[in-house]
Amino acid sequence: MLDWNPALYRRYEDERTRPAQELLARVPLTGAARVVDLGCGPGNSTELLVQRFPAAEVLGTDNSEAMLVSARERLPQARFELSDIARWQPELPPDLIYANASLQWVPDHETLIPRLFAALAPGGVLAIQMPDNREEPTHRLMREVAAEAPWTQAIGDADKLRTQLLPIDGYYDLLAADAAQVDVWRTAYQHPMVSAAAIVEWVRGTGLKPFVDRLPADLQASYLAEYQRRVDGAYRVRTDGKRLLAFPRMFIVAQRKA
Repeated sequence: MLDWNPALYRRYEDERTRPAQELLARVPLTGAARVVDLGCGPGNSTELLVQRFPAAEVLGTDNSEAMLVSARERLPQARFELSDIARWQPELPPDLIYANASLQWVPDHETLIPRLFAALAPGGVLAIQMPDNREEPTHRLMREVAAEAPWTQAIGDADKLRTQLLPIDGYYDLLAADAAQVDVWRTAYQHPMVSAAAIVEWVRGTGLKPFVDRLPADLQASYLAEYQRRVDGAYRVRTDGKRLLAFPRMFIVAQRKA
């Protein structure tokens, strides 16, 4: 997959940062010495961590060099490193491992989530937010168009382009036996969007990227045109002329025993 585009991602930064704020608000820590932002992107979520824990050593990790360049420009006081979450291990046990909209790209959650939790310091917190929108029209239509000619040969198996999440109680069960407390919840945000094209622009910054990246330029244009046509039909115009984009997200906050 090609590198991420920080500028495209930041076009809806306020909307993307809102769940990061709500996740952090439920973290039951009054202080922290070491904080890690897994999949930090352009640093919008890392900035929240720096503000919440000003005395902490804050590390942001990402597998996109472009995102890290943007994050370093934004937060020169924090440390950032290139890494793959699937293989990442902390140098020292963190008090907080925070993963906002990143783990949905990483496979094998049955192994990954307990491993991250075990890496925490005693009393530390694992805080996760993941888009839970595979069955929303935006994401169903990505796969439907990708399964048709002339796009399917280049894209391949669309079902494998993002990790299939566990049910929310599955994440509870992964963590509860070894945790002091586990808090899980699901929120469906409702984002007013000015047009079908705006919805496509939103998802081009994240979920649509693996589909488009696999296509040559001519097929990218035709795929996006057909996808937008179907999005236009799936999201009706509301009374104010906008479309309402439903965006479910899953939240998990688990604290280790002290």
